[in-house]
This record gives sequence, structure tokens and C-alpha cells, in this order.
Amino acid sequence: MGDFDFYVGTWNVVNRRLRERLTGSDEWEEFPGVSVAHGFFGGGGNFDEITFPTKGFSGATLRIFDPSTEQWSIYWMNSGRGELEQPPMVGRFVDGVGRFYADDKHEGRPVRCRFIWSEITATTARWEQAFSVDGERTWETNWIMTSTRAAD
Repeated sequence: MGDFDFYVGTWNVVNRRLRERLTGSDEWEEFPGVSVAHGFFGGGGNFDEITFPTKGFSGATLRIFDPSTEQWSIYWMNSGRGELEQPPMVGRFVDGVGRFYADDKHEGRPVRCRFIWSEITATTARWEQAFSVDGERTWETNWIMTSTRAAD
């Protein structure tokens, strides 16, 4: 519990996202975001809403800790789709790095999805998303968010 306490507050987020995924593309787009996060359940839950002012949509993440498995389940919502996306990403932090996985689909194609939270300090954090289509032998990182704590 408490693994996501570091993210409570307001963050300026620099997003780098591949323009096309799983095509061999190396063309990235960069755009801003602002994330506001809150904790609940005494560190056993975390919620953030991120706005992407140049993209015209927002997203929200719900994170819930299961004390019996000592794992987090991470759920994503997108204002453009209006639904809680399934399946959740599931995983834990080890030595200050969080790794979370789920079987998912990208444009109808089955993918293994991975989130990594790393480089966590009092004022910065890094999140990245990657897909694998070969049983986790290789990964394509397709979205990186670099968060910097906003001044109070």
C-alpha cells in the first residue's frame, strides 16, 4: 500500500507517443498534459485525471491495491469512449520500479501490454507503455509520459 502516494498532487506532463503502433514507425508526437491525482483508502487507492489540452480529450486512471496479492490493478478511462477499459493492468513495485501487465488488443490485434513507472522522485516520475506481439520476447515502447510536479 502507498506505492502511488508519490503521485498525489498536480503534475505537468510531457507526452511522447508513437504516431503509429506496431508498424515499425519511429515517428513520435509530443504534446502536453496536466494530471491531478488523489489518494484514498489510506494509500490503498489512487485516482488521477489527465487533460490533454491540444488533443481535445481527457483520461482518468483508477488504481486499487489488493493486500492479499500485494498487487495493484490499474484501470483506464477515456473521455472519448466513456467506459472503464478492461482488462486492468496488474502488477507491483519492486525496488522503486512498478511493472504492470495485461493481455489486450490494439486495433483488433492481440497484444501483451506493459506499463513501467520509474525515475520516481519528490518532483518527477516517468511512465511508459509498451506492446509485445511475440510473447514478451520484444517490446515496442509507444507512449512515454514525463511528469514534473507543478508548483503549489
